[in-house]
Amino acid sequence: VRLQTQPKPQPGQAPLYSGTFDCFRKTLIGEGVRGLYRGMAAPIVGVTPMFAVCFFGFGLGKRLQQRKPDDVLTYPQLFAAGMLSGVFTTVIMAPGERIKCLLQIQAATGETKYSGSLDCAKQLYREAGIRGVYKGTVLTLMRDVPASGMYFMTYEWLKNILTPEGKSVSDLSVPRILFAGGLAGIFNWAVAIPPDVLKSRFQTAPAGKYPNGFRDVLRELIREEGVASLYKGFTAVMIRAFPANAACFLGFEVAMKFLNWVAPGL
Repeated sequence: VRLQTQPKPQPGQAPLYSGTFDCFRKTLIGEGVRGLYRGMAAPIVGVTPMFAVCFFGFGLGKRLQQRKPDDVLTYPQLFAAGMLSGVFTTVIMAPGERIKCLLQIQAATGETKYSGSLDCAKQLYREAGIRGVYKGTVLTLMRDVPASGMYFMTYEWLKNILTPEGKSVSDLSVPRILFAGGLAGIFNWAVAIPPDVLKSRFQTAPAGKYPNGFRDVLRELIREEGVASLYKGFTAVMIRAFPANAACFLGFEVAMKFLNWVAPGL
């Protein structure tokens, strides 16, 4: 977020952060280890229901397209099912993303307007009502709907490729699940980064700066910083994407096997 939203430097001045590792170093020196987790309370509160809703949405999307429970879906159908999961998660994701971004930017600028996630949510609601809390919802949808489609389609595709001939997909080993989940995360974020940059800029901008929403943000970024600005933070995102999503899918697969063992007819 800090890389995505850093202001354009004045002529002759160096940018605030020269890259991912410079941002990491300056954050660590200036704020300590806690600075790396600034604004994480809201996402942590929402992460469990968000992923539950995410996988539920994907399962629902698959069932809506199946005439019989054992129908095998095509990859475009899996992509469509994944997109439905992105719609479901936006309701939970949008306010958490807004709060996280504001707290991370506040720490970078040195100003202290919000004392924490709850205080940020209260002030946003007091200033602009529920619309203030959900500012950036359309951009969150633009990020999560196509990215989630890519996420789940890629994961299912890789699982099929990695399954040995004559074996079932459900018998995949842990390393293969981790590999498929990690690569799915990379494909997900390759699609999600440009709208994520736009979302972060819009959610942290002062009220009224972008009256036409993401179109104004896009015009300003392209005009002032070029097309490459839509991929700010690419390195940081990709470093995170593989291990985080490998763990996510492994957790899902283990949980499903456990639940099927505990309550096979549920």
